[in-house]
Amino acid sequence: MHSLESVTDCEDFIVGCLFMGTGGGGDPVEGLETLTAALDDGLTLRWHHADRIDDNALTAMVYGIGSIAPRSDDHADSLREVRLGVGDVVGDDAICLAVRELSDHLGRQIGCLVAAELGAANAPGPIVAAAQLGIPIVDGDYSGRAIPEEMQSTPFAHGISSDPLAAVDRWGNTVIVKKTVNPYMLERIARHIAIASFDEAAIASTPLAGRDMKGVLVPGTLSLCLEIGRACRVATEAGHDPVAVALEVVAGWRLFDGVVVSKEWEDSGGFMIGTLKIRGTGAWEGHVLRTWFKNETHVTWLDGQPWVCSPDLVTLVDPRSARGFTNTDIGEGDEVVAVGMAGLELLRQPDTLRNGTGPAYYGFDVPYVPIERLMQYAPRLGRHDSA
Repeated sequence: MHSLESVTDCEDFIVGCLFMGTGGGGDPVEGLETLTAALDDGLTLRWHHADRIDDNALTAMVYGIGSIAPRSDDHADSLREVRLGVGDVVGDDAICLAVRELSDHLGRQIGCLVAAELGAANAPGPIVAAAQLGIPIVDGDYSGRAIPEEMQSTPFAHGISSDPLAAVDRWGNTVIVKKTVNPYMLERIARHIAIASFDEAAIASTPLAGRDMKGVLVPGTLSLCLEIGRACRVATEAGHDPVAVALEVVAGWRLFDGVVVSKEWEDSGGFMIGTLKIRGTGAWEGHVLRTWFKNETHVTWLDGQPWVCSPDLVTLVDPRSARGFTNTDIGEGDEVVAVGMAGLELLRQPDTLRNGTGPAYYGFDVPYVPIERLMQYAPRLGRHDSA
């Protein structure tokens, strides 16, 4: 069992989520405020090993859904035009309400929550909701990173349907989706609910018995995020390289050092979609890294040639702290280190790559090559201890 007992613990956890978040997963400021406000309210923020969850307990996956794009003036104007009236009456309680709505629909008490992903807002939200509801949250998630869609999750890879689902937005609009014909339609319907709710909706879905949840879970990932964040902080305080230390924790690679020279993006279909161009520095002088993101980073090119792609992880981090950048906040002039980690083997299978996790799914005629194989042929840009 692990817990967040101080503001420092919460800050460390957020740093770990950013490291695993591949540029998405929500606003880290919002995530930290959610955690620290819960501590101020006297809540115990704790997660439990999967073995401690009853096999017969009903579990549910919870998350926030929507684009991570910055809010525009048009967004504010649209909010005013629909005359929401009473305003933000639900706020951060939306996840709890979604869980209660799903429980009422099923006629059974939900006894455990599961985080959908490792995002700096989408991991704190479920932890706090579990504490507010007085039920456990399991140490793990359903993706091993942050992801944009249902099709990158482990339930999808296992052929498990995530319906029914409950959606609640911060204004109190509530929707129950009883049945969808397939996961693609579930994702589409949930995404359109988020769009209609101005890119902010909380989802409770994927009701599974505890025994079935354990077969789908990526275990230990909440603890991993806390471990990464603590390692980064301790290394920074000691004057060591926090990026190298974090990569030791995750067995990852230092892919590229550089400076962001351009960013192009659009808010489209409930996602922030765009590209970054990064000019190499130091040992990477004269090279260029380009990344493509759909909320999270999924495809990269090194000097114009396809390189590391989803489902493997690529996160851009600050070289001084190893704190990850979100694709929302990163901008021209930011100094970055691109770090890479191997994705889940389950998500690297041919069918899963084609149907939801690989570059072809995102519309790119780019072959997926496992990151460890790429690193064999790029020793200078390889694992951190040989860079």
